[in-house]
Amino acid sequence: MKPEFKDKQDKLIILSRDGVINEYRPVIAEPDDWVPIEGSLEALAKLHRAGFRVIVATNQPNVMQGLITVSQLNAVHQKMDDEIIAAGGQLEAIFFCPHTPEANCLCRKPSPTMLNDIADRFNVRLTEVVYVGDTLNDMLAAHAAGCKPYLVLTGKGGQAYEEADMPADCHVRVNLAAVVQELVGLR
Repeated sequence: MKPEFKDKQDKLIILSRDGVINEYRPVIAEPDDWVPIEGSLEALAKLHRAGFRVIVATNQPNVMQGLITVSQLNAVHQKMDDEIIAAGGQLEAIFFCPHTPEANCLCRKPSPTMLNDIADRFNVRLTEVVYVGDTLNDMLAAHAAGCKPYLVLTGKGGQAYEEADMPADCHVRVNLAAVVQELVGLR
């Protein structure tokens, strides 16, 4: 079922980064390591033209592991932002958790805390928000926060779909472009 949005205030979408917008790689430490998935930049431009505010929510445990610094992460995000803008899209914000699973922090997905923080910052009800991810942790966080969860089969999504017990409210689509096509049509 296609979500109904009342106005621009409700048209917020949250995306995981790796495996949704860009190709999944174990470590993305330099801007050149960041490679967009085919069709993702165009999908982000379509969301922007349709009035969606796009937020990225990403786990980045490589920071805590010492494999990447926050400065390197910022440089990667700058490249991502530059390419999205060049394609006609726009990001409102990027939220990230730098912790490993062993840290037992509250911000790391599958905890809904990062998504709840986004809702507080942007003054939205998460029941009106689509969340797109490629892992079970993404779907569990979206479900727990009350978002409309969409699993894409890019990145780790195909493996997650085959191996994990997804929440019953999880929608499965081939990639971000397919989700956007469903949400905004042919605009």
